[in-house]
Amino acid sequence: MPDLGHQSASPRPLREVLLRISQMPHTIAAWRQKQRASPAWTAVVAVILAVVALPVATVFVLALAPEENIWPHLLRTVLPGAVVRTLLLAGGVAVIAFAVGTTTAWLVTMYRFTGRVVLDRLLVLPLAVPTYIVAYCYVELFDYAGPVQTGMRSFFGWTSPTDYWFPQVRSLGGAVFIFASVLYPYVYLTARASFAQQSVCALEVARTLGRSPLGAFFEVALPLARPAIAAGVALVIMECLNDLGAVQYLGVDTLSASIYATWLQRSNLGGAAQLSAIMLVFVAALFAIERKARSGARTHHTTGRYRAIPFQDLQGWQGAVAAMLAALPVLFGFVVPLVVLAQNAMTHASEAIAGGYISAARNSLLLSCIAGFAAVSVALTLGYAHRVAGNGFIRPAVRLAGLGYAVPGTVLAIGLLIPLAAIDNRVDAIFRSTFGISTGLLLSGSLVAITLAYVIRFLAVALGQIEAGLGRISPSLDAAARTLGETALSTLWRVHFPLLLPPLGAAALLVFVDCMKELPATLLLRPFNFETLATHVYTLASIEQLEQAALGALTIILVGLIPVLLLHRAIAGGRPGTRGI
Repeated sequence: MPDLGHQSASPRPLREVLLRISQMPHTIAAWRQKQRASPAWTAVVAVILAVVALPVATVFVLALAPEENIWPHLLRTVLPGAVVRTLLLAGGVAVIAFAVGTTTAWLVTMYRFTGRVVLDRLLVLPLAVPTYIVAYCYVELFDYAGPVQTGMRSFFGWTSPTDYWFPQVRSLGGAVFIFASVLYPYVYLTARASFAQQSVCALEVARTLGRSPLGAFFEVALPLARPAIAAGVALVIMECLNDLGAVQYLGVDTLSASIYATWLQRSNLGGAAQLSAIMLVFVAALFAIERKARSGARTHHTTGRYRAIPFQDLQGWQGAVAAMLAALPVLFGFVVPLVVLAQNAMTHASEAIAGGYISAARNSLLLSCIAGFAAVSVALTLGYAHRVAGNGFIRPAVRLAGLGYAVPGTVLAIGLLIPLAAIDNRVDAIFRSTFGISTGLLLSGSLVAITLAYVIRFLAVALGQIEAGLGRISPSLDAAARTLGETALSTLWRVHFPLLLPPLGAAALLVFVDCMKELPATLLLRPFNFETLATHVYTLASIEQLEQAALGALTIILVGLIPVLLLHRAIAGGRPGTRGI
């Protein structure tokens, strides 16, 4: 009797050989393309990396070799308290964001209850609200002169603060609550995506082995989602480190606020640089911890079977509790601030418009468009260089160029202002001695400094979108274009650019919105008498004029809703084995 198994298995190697032979022309063309890659790509990537690394290098040079050694003074006074408050703020927000984000993500992914579909979309909305705007709203609402405490005193007949106790909004605890209310969507989105992509088979096996739904969550779903959740928590902590407006307004002197005060209020640039170096050490440690958390356990699926998630229906009091748990974060992080701002904006719209809203909005629009175009152009250059001339230098250089997102805005401002001012002074000295004229501040006193800061900080946002777009384009197109005589640049323009229009648009939109919200770098690098919506709102709120700032704050939120909803649609739109969840 013939060996049927042997006969059925033998054609497979032959098919693989034939497939490899058919792919040889494209493989050879791609190899020749890399061999002909111009060294100019390496040079361009090196220049971009040098510009991105310039702020970090400047901060460490100033910190290690200041004009006067104030390390002993910082260690005795500013540094211990700032470090402790930063750790407590970041740690408290991370814990709450983790709990809220994972719980709500698991509820909307695995259970069906009244309002689930709507709440799934609403849970991401706080991400569109900058933390400093939420801080202004909660102080306006819950401060001693706010409507809540005023109503309580009127109702109970209290006449002074000693007659009752009320939690202080302007405190470390208040800051933790406000930050967590706004930043939990980072964890929610990453956990939601991970839960949606997990195989139902793994969860069913856990149930057949006697695990309860809660046990299956903790022993199967949560370990599988740990890398994604760790990335979300890392983003939450980075946002805590970067914030300036909220911590200043709430009276919490974190490292970011201490850098600002040391530089501008105490006129001590060396001390600000030293504090900035400490913050960069924090960021590096955060990256190391996040990497360890993502790689410490290797969890993966042992099956390729993916089926639609069998929702468990929650009815009665269980459904009501689930809906309430999912609605509370939206209430605290989005609805309350939106109501406060909408009421003030409608009441004081004319005052806001007369108070500089139009010029601030115009400046924000102009600056964000310029920065968005510049960031996308730089990201496209890096992504394409990695594709056509990837070598031992370009590959890690592209990865390092995207780390500017982790540099807090206050640190970025210090690291850019010093070298740009040095260039301005040098150019001015040359023109004075040669032509007898002064050039003034060409870089540090113009929009160039802010645009450069935006590009460095948000380059990773654009680079991620463009690399994803390039990854979907077959290398065979490159090889075919090169064999037809196209150069690398003409291939980019005639082949890749039309195919990359959607990711280029998405990248520009994301960078545009991030620039509209950015406060620390804008506040420190803006030209004299130049206001964006973020600095306009910050300035008015700092002098207790939130009513006039409400229209600008509301504009920032409405603009920020667009990419947030698009991001949620991309993450929750589907999973393997089903059209959507």
